[in-house]
Amino acid sequence: NILKTPPRTRSQPHNVGTHASNRWGSFQRIMPASLQAINVRTMPRRPIPDRLARPYYAGDGSSSKWEPTLPIVSLDEIPSLRQAGQLAREILELGAKMCLPGVTTDKIDAVIHENIIAKGAYPSPLNYSGFPKSVCTSVNNVIAHGIPDDRALQDGDIINIDVTVYLNGYHGDTSATFLVGNVDSRGQELVKYTKECLQKAIAICGPGVPFSEIGEVICNHAESGGYSVSEELSGHGIGREFHSLPLIYHHRNVIPVLCQGSPMGVMWPDNWTISTVDGGRSAQFEHMVLITNNSVEVLTD
Repeated sequence: NILKTPPRTRSQPHNVGTHASNRWGSFQRIMPASLQAINVRTMPRRPIPDRLARPYYAGDGSSSKWEPTLPIVSLDEIPSLRQAGQLAREILELGAKMCLPGVTTDKIDAVIHENIIAKGAYPSPLNYSGFPKSVCTSVNNVIAHGIPDDRALQDGDIINIDVTVYLNGYHGDTSATFLVGNVDSRGQELVKYTKECLQKAIAICGPGVPFSEIGEVICNHAESGGYSVSEELSGHGIGREFHSLPLIYHHRNVIPVLCQGSPMGVMWPDNWTISTVDGGRSAQFEHMVLITNNSVEVLTD
């Protein structure tokens, strides 16, 4: 998923509020340490072995090269896309096992970083537009693009882990939201509805189906549970580029981000992390979907 406008830069360790009950449930609201601007490009990065192939932006901190036309995937490219998607899924499952009280998101980043490298791939987020880490970790009220730091996960948190890998010239991308310890019933329901939105959206995908129909399914199910759909982000094409056309606006999208309250987001001083404006929790699930004339295939399932 990407910002509707190009991202600027990102953050430092999170400062947190107190664990308390509020209108959205019982959880700890995540806050920035301060409102002072942060240049994430100056933050230390984990090393990458020289032997690994890496995307062009890994060296200069640039972003995707947006072409004016939709890239068409050839039959010869599909096996490589499958491999990248399957590796992303494997790494996400590894991250899921680490979602335990007391584990820091920086530790999750370290383990994911090392395992992606061990598989001969590059962690796609690393230095994309200057992003300083190898994975995005978004906790509780953070909608997306949370930067791993030294805050330990707490009993009752929910966390989205967004994994993208660059393998043999292709990106594979997936994310999911996980429960940490004993999450209250309202948090569990949020995560459940978000996952169901993704499943229902994928189920109607196929040749000739308009993007707006996909979004209609998501919004109808989200609203039936009393949730809003974030409009801060959009879906995107993926392949040789991390992000490419087509853009699919997130509130009519197959990468649903649901919020307990307002869908409006607030950009932190790091210019990466986006949290909900009212402190309600947010959950997200994401898959890569390949649509051909004859089939619909989820590459990251």
